[in-house]
Amino acid sequence: MMQWGGLSFCPRVAVGQPGTPVPCRRGSNVSLVLDMSSLGNVEPIQPVCTPRDITLKFLRTSSHVLRKQELQQHAQSLAQLQEEFSKIPPNFVSPEELEIPGRAFKDRYKTILPNPESRVCLRRAGSQEEDSYINANYITGYAGRPREYIATQGPLLNTVSDFWQMVWQEEAPLIVMITELQERKEKCVHYWPEKEGTYGPFTIHVQGVSESVEYVVRDLSIQKLGKECRKVKHILFPSWPDQQTPESAKPLLHLVAKVEEALQTAASPGPVVVHCSAGIGRTGCFIATRIGCQQLQDTGEVDILGIVCHLRIDRGGMIQTSEQYQFLHHTLALYPRGHLHQNPS
Repeated sequence: MMQWGGLSFCPRVAVGQPGTPVPCRRGSNVSLVLDMSSLGNVEPIQPVCTPRDITLKFLRTSSHVLRKQELQQHAQSLAQLQEEFSKIPPNFVSPEELEIPGRAFKDRYKTILPNPESRVCLRRAGSQEEDSYINANYITGYAGRPREYIATQGPLLNTVSDFWQMVWQEEAPLIVMITELQERKEKCVHYWPEKEGTYGPFTIHVQGVSESVEYVVRDLSIQKLGKECRKVKHILFPSWPDQQTPESAKPLLHLVAKVEEALQTAASPGPVVVHCSAGIGRTGCFIATRIGCQQLQDTGEVDILGIVCHLRIDRGGMIQTSEQYQFLHHTLALYPRGHLHQNPS
């Protein structure tokens, strides 16, 4: 407050008269006048980036395209690959993001949960929310093809019927199983019959079995009460230890070729269901290998970092260890371009 000629002045500025003091008295009815031009100096509000936003931006934009020769060199740079892998955000889901009654009883591992944006929801007439839950995610395939795969955990005893409901609902033509039933402890229950079995409303028949050194192929038929009978192929690839890597990359390339062959005559266009135990390590390696082979087949280049990042957008933690990341590079370095539809020698 300033004094001038018996009047008190507040240090305020009138509109259109910058610097001119406005007289005021205690209890006077002189209006408050603001200088609107000063508001232009206020800094605009900046959007706040959450950790989730930062994670998704990294996963959506990261890329490291390698030509065939560069891939072979990069596959030998173990320290560089380990550093590259360590920077990829896992994009795991917290339990608070999936507040579904009874969910925990359907998860094989309490820390491996399906990302909400891409999770598979079972459709059952008149069902409750808990009846729609299965620990599975749709996975985008090569060239951005939506829902080309479903990555899921190895079924539990109480989720076998849910698993077959998913296979039926999604019209899946092929199941790829990359685990033993037991590896020191249970990794997956025996969810298919030896010959014939009933799981909830579904009856499964084994029409034929063919075995090779590397995998076992079963031709199945699945029928729901009052519905038509469908054909599903089941490929078991057991020789891959949990959270480890196979001794040789060639069997994995053979598996990719076998899947390509099976899809040529698939009875339906649905997604390929892939599972191991948790549905992220070996499952992620297989899907990434097939996408990488398709990239090499079409362009002669591969972006393994970009592939893994995009897989983790759909399901957190895909490719569990740096050893698996290194093995993925090693496998694709062995891939002979032009041989996707036949067994590489």
